[in-house]
Amino acid sequence: MPVATLTYETPQFLQKLIGNDLGSLRLVAETFGVNVTSREGWVKIEGDDEKIPAAREVFMQLEKVRRQGGEISFAMVRLVIESVQREVGDAPAEAIMQLKLLGSSKRPAVLAKTRGQIAYVQAMRESEVVFGVGPAGTGKTYLAMAQGLHWLKEKVVQRLVLTRPAVEAGEALGFLPGDLKEKIFPYLRPLYDALYDMLDPEEAERLIERGSIEIAPLAYMRGRTLKNAFIILDEAQNTTTEQMLMFLTRLGDGARCVVTGDPSQIDLLRNVKSGLKEAVELLQDVEGVRFVSFAPKDIVRLPVVQRIIEAYQSGRARKNEPQRHPEAEGQGKDSCPTPDM
Repeated sequence: MPVATLTYETPQFLQKLIGNDLGSLRLVAETFGVNVTSREGWVKIEGDDEKIPAAREVFMQLEKVRRQGGEISFAMVRLVIESVQREVGDAPAEAIMQLKLLGSSKRPAVLAKTRGQIAYVQAMRESEVVFGVGPAGTGKTYLAMAQGLHWLKEKVVQRLVLTRPAVEAGEALGFLPGDLKEKIFPYLRPLYDALYDMLDPEEAERLIERGSIEIAPLAYMRGRTLKNAFIILDEAQNTTTEQMLMFLTRLGDGARCVVTGDPSQIDLLRNVKSGLKEAVELLQDVEGVRFVSFAPKDIVRLPVVQRIIEAYQSGRARKNEPQRHPEAEGQGKDSCPTPDM
């Protein structure tokens, strides 16, 4: 049986090449119908002559990403496999690295890891207003934060403004302990977490202190005009229709805006319409506005998260299916059709 062997300098490099996940090797083997074995610093691909080249190309593209400083995940392995299968557009490594955000000697660059994420980053670079809509774990907020910080460092914008609606998902805001700032902080914590994941704490604090980065509740946006800024509205499914319109009309000269949300996680009162849902209905054909929809396969958290979300979507879809009345079904099967008159 034909064999191709790929050898790397250390076992550690090979581990990083496959995202520290042996499931990556199994995915390559199952996708291309080959046997893939690995030990120490080598990978052996066994199979038919026409199948080995595609499997080998996956490892070559992953190697290019890794040698250019990119962190590889299982989701990225899947993206490269899909790209090699399709054989369209730029080589996967080139497409991924062209969209590289941030990166330094201390912190790895932020890369798009799925087809949906690549479309999202491209949309942010091409359009003034971008809506990232989809399930949790797809990188909507994280990539928007990375793009905003990238442009802040490149002086494309002068400020990065991060905001969320302070909507309760259980505890009422008034019953939380502390003063107003302490009450609001839990709602904004995910934005701080993403910020500190990309910047050293000292640099993040310095940018916040001098006003280059602002993190505030959505209510603080009223009456303002934001110029030369990159603005991120997170958890937009919890805005009211009035709040969404208010926010979108804050944009001034040189501003860019990203709105992220998951329509399946609305915490508004039952009779209150989500501003995100209305925006999706009304703004599809507006010039300068782009919508990017994420699917469960774009989830870059643990693979089990993708399976959980798919199970919920499937179960809820079945629950919402219209029920056929047994009598109607019986009538369709047993009764004679009425003749045409």
